[in-house]
Amino acid sequence: MYNTAMNKLKVTIEIDTGATECEVTIRCPEVSEEVVRIQKLLSESSAGASQISFFKEDSEFFLPLDTVLFFETDGGQIRAHTANDEFETRYKLYELEEMLPSCFIRISKSTILNTHKLYSITKNLAGASKIEFQGTYKTVYCSRNYYRALKEILAPKSAS
Repeated sequence: MYNTAMNKLKVTIEIDTGATECEVTIRCPEVSEEVVRIQKLLSESSAGASQISFFKEDSEFFLPLDTVLFFETDGGQIRAHTANDEFETRYKLYELEEMLPSCFIRISKSTILNTHKLYSITKNLAGASKIEFQGTYKTVYCSRNYYRALKEILAPKSAS
């Protein structure tokens, strides 16, 4: 048995040579935001391939989610943008929010961003902040209402 303590989180690994699969149990005094985040990360890591189907004209595409820069609404359609292309998806933004990995976050009423693809943020105190991606001309805007949540998700990356 191995124990590790990190930020009031005790991690225990038990070796069971008779086990046929891995099992994770979270024992906690209450379900906090941190517990929900840990559960989501564990679920995502065991979910397998991270892709959904996308459409363009008469073709269906199966793209890895890590190629998607952002999702946005456009004339009633939800579009997924990669560095060089865009595709339609049949999911609504709220459905995508529930099913996408935690690196995807809503940044406005009409946009969900892949934080792993973000290159720069130009903060605008009076309005929406401009977000750019490396290797493409595409940009999106993070509304003031969502800016703090975006910065909180990015904070661990910039602290390391």
